[in-house]
Amino acid sequence: MKRFFKPIEKEDSTAAKKPCLSPEKRDGDRDGVEEEEKNQKEPSKFVTWNANSFLLRVKNDWSQFSKFITDFDPDVIAVQEVRMPAAGGKGKPKNPEELSDDTKVLREEKQILTRALSSPPFGNYRVWWSLADSKYAGTALLMKKCFKPKKVYFNLDKLASKHEPDGRVILAEFETFRLLNTYSPNNGWKDEENSFQRRRKWDKRIVEFLNKTSDKPLIWCGDLNVSHEEIDVSHPEFFATAKLNGYVPPNKEDCGQPGFTPSERVRFGATMKEGRLVDAYRYLHKEQDMESGFSWSGNPIGKYRGKRMRIDYFLVSEQLKDRIVSCKMHGRGIELEGFYGSDHCPVTLELSKPSSETEQNHVSN
Repeated sequence: MKRFFKPIEKEDSTAAKKPCLSPEKRDGDRDGVEEEEKNQKEPSKFVTWNANSFLLRVKNDWSQFSKFITDFDPDVIAVQEVRMPAAGGKGKPKNPEELSDDTKVLREEKQILTRALSSPPFGNYRVWWSLADSKYAGTALLMKKCFKPKKVYFNLDKLASKHEPDGRVILAEFETFRLLNTYSPNNGWKDEENSFQRRRKWDKRIVEFLNKTSDKPLIWCGDLNVSHEEIDVSHPEFFATAKLNGYVPPNKEDCGQPGFTPSERVRFGATMKEGRLVDAYRYLHKEQDMESGFSWSGNPIGKYRGKRMRIDYFLVSEQLKDRIVSCKMHGRGIELEGFYGSDHCPVTLELSKPSSETEQNHVSN
């Protein structure tokens, strides 16, 4: 038991400044440590995952997911659909950066999550939350403690204390790039305030954000809730003709499965072009992979069995595309192997490190 209790490290302590080392490198010689320390200025290995309730994953699938994280050893883990409420009792201001413990049940749930994130391998990560008022949506960003972002925002406007509604954004700024974690709103089925209109407003704000932050490269990850091309879904005709209770939108551009309507796909393509963004997965994988080429899978029981979509992404600025080493989806088949209890599987991105200080400065200019 003794080994699990460690003193809290101060931000400016020597311990906090140790390089991020995998277990095998901790046991290596000093030359390896020095090289690691030299190259670990900014994150280069990332995971994004829509957990579809972080608490449920901790309760039911945590050992398998923990092994996945241990094996890949990411610098950053971006999580969507945390589904834990923000702190702040009834009638009191909410604090979206802190888990609620206002009732006995919420205290117990917070304790479960806190313990899980304090255990290996997650104890090596700092956590930022952006939470909704209820058990809905929400995002989290886990980052190895040796990495120090210059600033972390929780909105697309880069305002100090503002959080996006439902906790949909965490933005970390580093010296040479920005990392954006989003849980993009679902398009819905109808032209209503919380469906088509909400998604159109979101897409417009994303373009505005990209235009305002073009001074440095971007890595944008998360559940973006759209499949760009037919190759990004398992059954294009099924998704293109999908309806909810027989309803057909008046505009044919809004017809079909949310995330695969013509209007969403066109806007997504325009957003990528406007922001000069590259789809990291498709950059490396030109052909459709029916076994492990999708990040979301329908319920194994019912009409959505075997129906899959790629809606979780890493989009990177064109300046970074030559540094893409790998981008993978880690789920397989229609039985949701590698999804760890969610309906989304983790997606990973690995970048090569800048070859020199000169190249790093070039990227940031």
